Order: sequence, then structure tokens, then C-alpha cells
Amino acid sequence: MVSQILQTGEPTRTPAAPAGLSPAAKFRRFWFATTVSGAGSAVTLIALPLAALTILGSSAWQVTLLSAAEQAGWLVLGLPAGVIVRRCSLRGLQIAMDLIRLVAIGSVPVAWALGVLSYAQLLVAALAVGLASVLFDIGSSVFLPAIVDEEQLNSRNSLMSGTHAVTQTAGPSAGALIIQAIGPVGALLVDAGSYLVSALTLRTLPEHRSDPGPAAGALRQIKQGWHFVVRHPVMGPCLLWATVTNFFCAAIIALTPVYLVRAIGAPPATVGLVLAMDGAGGVLGALLATRLAKRLGTARALIVATLAAAAAALVIPFTHSSGTVHYFMIGNLGLEAGVVIGSILTRTYRMTASPPDLLAQVMATTRFVSWGALPLGAAAAGFLVTVAGLQAALWVVCAGMLLGPLVLLTSPLRGRRDFA
Repeated sequence: MVSQILQTGEPTRTPAAPAGLSPAAKFRRFWFATTVSGAGSAVTLIALPLAALTILGSSAWQVTLLSAAEQAGWLVLGLPAGVIVRRCSLRGLQIAMDLIRLVAIGSVPVAWALGVLSYAQLLVAALAVGLASVLFDIGSSVFLPAIVDEEQLNSRNSLMSGTHAVTQTAGPSAGALIIQAIGPVGALLVDAGSYLVSALTLRTLPEHRSDPGPAAGALRQIKQGWHFVVRHPVMGPCLLWATVTNFFCAAIIALTPVYLVRAIGAPPATVGLVLAMDGAGGVLGALLATRLAKRLGTARALIVATLAAAAAALVIPFTHSSGTVHYFMIGNLGLEAGVVIGSILTRTYRMTASPPDLLAQVMATTRFVSWGALPLGAAAAGFLVTVAGLQAALWVVCAGMLLGPLVLLTSPLRGRRDFA
């Protein structure tokens, strides 16, 4: 961070770093660190479930449980994360979270080399990565608006989202190639290295700490953030939309490798290509978000984007064989584009409409609720597979995406052009 919250609650600039880094240079280094880390994580997106499927012969329920474990951190730490972030050095916290993820993911190749790799270890590694990622991501969300002028937030958020989308595109494809060459544990080794690079890069940034403020205890701070979000006329409906959308997106993501490998017999390269469409859709969404907001208004752009995402999701279940895998790719592309547009618009609004002394709690509350739906969606997908089969489960979770735009169309946002 390059600003701190004093007891007055007003943001102010900290002294320059010893190296005399400008705000732009600090942003570039932060962007590089998160990009490298995100690229490695994108590799793991395909490597971890394929390690469970191909090396350990895990069931569909076990594979979806891995996805749930990686996202469970939002249910455990999501709500208090904002308070924790305010009480820590942001640089030190993020470096520590990178190192925790390095150890967790790096332990898998070591165990595989020693011949002792088990499903339980994969589950613990996924859980550790998820818990560390919660604090890392909340810290990142507080960092960005501190180093970027308000009028640049949309473009910077688009850059961050677009970069994330590029890593999501290249990561699974690169992971698929690594898996084809040396197996899924090799891909996990790449991810472990990415966390090390991220930690070393973040170490070059200046120390920064957000003062927790003596006026309110941790519980009161959490309540302040919660009440501000759920009672807000715009953030409240947007939170509900994000929660519903994340639930069904997580279910689709959890089913993707299982469905492609078990139902249609797709090789790792095909799985990587399908997952890469998420990133391509993210790039498209990042490019369109600001333009749509200017042309249609932020509220209308959000509704249009979510309708398009829901329609695209309904294309996915038409994949019945390797010859029809293009339906999965097209659906993923459109779904991710619509979700990313909505994410950019709502995240930017939260950053600009939240009081500076509540921003960390607002972001933590939002992610606790909306991202807390991720493990529940993944677990629900696994349950559906056990009772209805892969094909039926995929149809149910894809159709569930229609609930997202329904939430917005029945909220006060329906009659607005812009959020504010």
C-alpha cells in the first residue's frame, strides 16, 4: 500500500520508498507479482484435479471436493479478513501468504517423488492455498484504490481483470502441455515457483500498514462493514447477484474436468483448451466493460452482461462427445465475458462509493458472502453428480445461471441507468 488510514480516517500518502519508486512503478511491480502468481494458479486449475483423476483415480465427488476445499477459505476467513488486513503490514502479509501457498503446493511434487502422495494431502494443500488466498486477495483489493486515482479505477480494474483473464487463458493451456510432457505434478511445481517469484517481487515494495483505529473493536468493525453493504441500495442487490452467480460458476468449474475426462474421454490438452476459454472470455469482458458502461450506463450494462452470460451457459451442456466440445468452449467464453463485465463494474463502484475507513471491511464482507458461495457451489455439483449423473448435473448448474439476471431484474437496479 502507498497510503495509510490515520486515526482521522482520511487517506494520506506515506513517505516514498527508499528506492524512490513512483506510484506508477509501485503499481507495475504489484501488477507483475499478482500476474505471476495468478499464472501459476491457473496452471494448478487443471493440474490439481487431473492429479486426483489420473494419478490417484479419485471419484467425481472427490474432485469436486478439492475445488470446494480451495474456496472454503472465504467461509472461514472471509468476514474477519478486512479487520486482519487493517491490523497487518500489507506487504508482509502478502509475502507470508505467498510463502504459505509455495509450501502447500510444493509439498505435492515432493510427496509424489517419494511415492507417498495421497488424496488427503491434495485436500489439505487445496485448503491451505484457499485460506492464504483470502488474505492475499483482500489485501490486494485495498492496495489498488490507494495507488490509483479514482478516475483511473475503471481502466486499472480492467487492466487487472484483463491480465487475470490472459493468465487464465494461457495458464490452463500451458498446464495441459506440462501435464502431457511430465505429468500434473510438474505443473504444480511451476505454480509453487510462481508464488516464490511473487513474494520476491512484493518484497521490493515499501512497507505499509493500515491503522485499525481505536474507536471500534474487531467485531464492531466487521458489523460496520456488513451493515454498510447489505443495507446499501446498490451494493445489496449487487452482492446477491454476485453470490448467486459465484455459486453456479463454481459448480460449473468443478464439473468441467470431471465431465470432459469421464463423460467424453477428453485428453488433458483438450481440458486445458476448454478452460482457456474462460480466460479468453475474461479478456473480452475486460475490453468491453468500460465501453458498455459509458454507452448503456453501469446498471444497464450489468443487467445486459448477466443476461448474456446466462444464455451462454445454456450452450455448455450440448457437449456430448469430443466432436461437440466446441459447445463447451463457446459457452465458457460467453459466460466468463459476462461475469467479468459485471465484476469490473460492481467492484469499481464499491471502491469509489465506500468510505476510506470502511473499504477493507466492505471488500471482506462482499467476498465473504459472494465468494463464500464458491465452495458451496462446488460441493453441490459433486452431490448432484452422485444422485443424477454428470449430464443432468451439468444441465442443472448451467440453467441455474438464469437466477443471476433474475435477481437484478427484480431489484431497484432495473429502473436505473447507472448505479449512482
